Amino acid sequence: MNYRSQNKPPPRSPSNKNSSVDGTHHDKRRKIGTARLAGPVSTGRGRQPFAAMPNRQDANLNANDLAGTEASECESVQFTKEEVEALLNEKIKGKKFDLKGKMEQMNDHIKKLKLCIKWFQEVEERHVQEKEKVQNTLDSVERKCTATEVAMQNKEDELKSLIKELKDTTASLQENLTREELEKLDAIECHRREKEDRVAAEKLQASLREELEKAEQEKVTANQRVTSLNDMYKRLQEYNTSLQQYNSKLQTDLATANESLKRVENEKATIVQNLSTLRSHYTLLQDQLTSSRASQDEAVQQKEILLKEVGSLRGELQQVRDDRDRQLAQTQALNAELVKYKESTGKSVAELDNLTLKSSALEETCSSQREQIRLLQHQLAAATEKLKMADLSSLETRTEFEEQKKAICELQDRLVDAELQISEGEKLRKKLHNTILELKGNIRVFCRVRPLLPDDGAGTDNSVVSYPTSVESKGRGIELIQSGQKLPFSFDKVFNHEASQNDVFVEISQLVQSALDGYKVCIFAYGQTGSGKTYTMMGMPESPEQKGLIPRSLEQIFQSSQSLLAQGWKFKMQASMLEIYNETIRDLLSVNRSSGSELARAESGGVGKQYAIKHDVNGNTHVSDLTIVDVCSIKEVSSLLQQAAQSRSVGKTQMNEHSSRSHFVFTLRISGVNESTEQQVQGVLNLIDLAGSERLSRSGATGDRLKETQAINKSLSCLSDVIFALAKKEDHVPFRNSKLTYLLQPCLGGDSKTLMFVNISPDPVSLGESLCSLRFAARVNSCEIGIPRRQTSTRPLDSRLSYG
Repeated sequence: MNYRSQNKPPPRSPSNKNSSVDGTHHDKRRKIGTARLAGPVSTGRGRQPFAAMPNRQDANLNANDLAGTEASECESVQFTKEEVEALLNEKIKGKKFDLKGKMEQMNDHIKKLKLCIKWFQEVEERHVQEKEKVQNTLDSVERKCTATEVAMQNKEDELKSLIKELKDTTASLQENLTREELEKLDAIECHRREKEDRVAAEKLQASLREELEKAEQEKVTANQRVTSLNDMYKRLQEYNTSLQQYNSKLQTDLATANESLKRVENEKATIVQNLSTLRSHYTLLQDQLTSSRASQDEAVQQKEILLKEVGSLRGELQQVRDDRDRQLAQTQALNAELVKYKESTGKSVAELDNLTLKSSALEETCSSQREQIRLLQHQLAAATEKLKMADLSSLETRTEFEEQKKAICELQDRLVDAELQISEGEKLRKKLHNTILELKGNIRVFCRVRPLLPDDGAGTDNSVVSYPTSVESKGRGIELIQSGQKLPFSFDKVFNHEASQNDVFVEISQLVQSALDGYKVCIFAYGQTGSGKTYTMMGMPESPEQKGLIPRSLEQIFQSSQSLLAQGWKFKMQASMLEIYNETIRDLLSVNRSSGSELARAESGGVGKQYAIKHDVNGNTHVSDLTIVDVCSIKEVSSLLQQAAQSRSVGKTQMNEHSSRSHFVFTLRISGVNESTEQQVQGVLNLIDLAGSERLSRSGATGDRLKETQAINKSLSCLSDVIFALAKKEDHVPFRNSKLTYLLQPCLGGDSKTLMFVNISPDPVSLGESLCSLRFAARVNSCEIGIPRRQTSTRPLDSRLSYG
């Protein structure tokens, strides 16, 4: 049960918000039961105000009666702000030396206060239940929205693939069409060239004939040139023969082309002839349709004329029939009147006597009916009165229903106000707590206990972890049970085994936001092997509900940067990922990286990239030759994280199936500029998953695993030395004793906002390691570092940087 409501002011009455215009106060609340706190049962519709209750000496109630009805009264009494104030301001009255009476009044007052406190506790429990219901509903809606988004994304991918296939098909068809057009143009050009060659050959043949005639004329005078001319003539004849063959070939091709042209013209003529035939047929059908419509119109007109004639004839026939019927009816009426007159003249005397008797009977009947009418009128008046009473009762019931409905609305408003006040108070508490820690310069420490696994417990059911329930330590304390003795520890926040990934991230979301505001932020996970460090930091990125701190932090960073675009901010983000394996820095984003070959070179002393750690005057850390990638979206960072996870060194030990054998460091550098104010911010977000500490006796490490374990324990031991030196405020802090501590120097001894997650295993076998981890975390929590400083300036950024 939560007792925080005892120290809170009474809930604000919704009447201040829903009061009427003339300032009257509405105090209408739903009645839960019929019992009252004190005094006799009221007979009215309202409830007696608590402030107007009689005193002890006027109520004549003893303490036993009040205690006997305490349980039932707690369920039926409600309090307003005025009643609580009146109860708190109530003074003890009585004689000066009447101690017994004052004691009785004091007991009565205490009983009333207990009832008020119980009522507040019940209200708070109802608020918590309603909040859980709303949260469950919100979770279900979010799951539905997530499923819908996944379905829409799948549909979008299918449509994109279909569009891509259609584009490829269109491109191939366009290429085929272009190729066919080029072939057609080549064929036309070849035909033109052949035609020109044929013309040139004809001209050459004509010129040769002329030369032959000249040669014959000059044969007599040029006998010495006969031999040579004959040879030349033979050659010319051979050339002429070849030209004739080529000419015949060209004529054959021309004939073929002419035939195809004629065939096309014949087809065109056939199509034109068919088109003219269809047009004539269409014209003929149009003429037939026009004539049929004209004949149809004439038939309709004739039909209307005939219908009019038939209607007039039917009217005349009906009029003749009516005249005939009327005459027959007059004849029958005259005959009947004649018969009745004859009968009435014969029976008039007898009917007169009968009428006298009937009149007397009718008078008696009328008197009896008057009496019945009077009785019915009395009954009607009584029924009317009952109806009025029923209307009044229904009106009262409706009024009461409206009042109850209004009271329910007011209670709902009060519930919303109370939840808002609770959430605002929690936010204010977190903000003040963060401010106090920033002013102190302490490293914040969160503790998280993972759930028990099927292999844990070693056959015992005794739990070695418990959580204190006091108001001061609730949510911030943890106790280890060793040999029946409780060892208490207190941190900034403690998450039990039921805490979800979202619950953990909510507590650090403001710290992540500080990186976007220009602060240096460092979050690292510490603990033994198998305690859940990697799950806390990375989680399962493929599952939305089990994503760790690193994916959730990056999502928040990118969402916040997008929302700040409207305020003129533009951000550039750069990511880098490395691991420290056996005191060697390894770049997890290197393009030419091969974990096996690089590891072999590093262990054999081969030549490879030597990564050096450097710190500048502003406290920023740089690693030489490290791959730094510009990122613009969460998808790019997710792919880089997946690449780094595949390259990271993991191994199997007796304590963990997939044990991290190196320290993983993810760094996101954030550079922001506001175009309107020319303000510049430089933030850094370091997210570190340390390798797990383990005892050689339990891990069973041998060979390479033994070397890895020794290197991990050595670096963590150096981290302990640095923490102890900081806690003792020694002049020399051994940061350079290991690559890990030298890399974390600005986070541990600078002006960074630093948070450490200490992960605990509830396995009783791991009690010793858990105790060591909690003691180390307590020492970390007592360390004081520099006060966080925001890196901002109004100088314009380098024009070479591109922001998006």
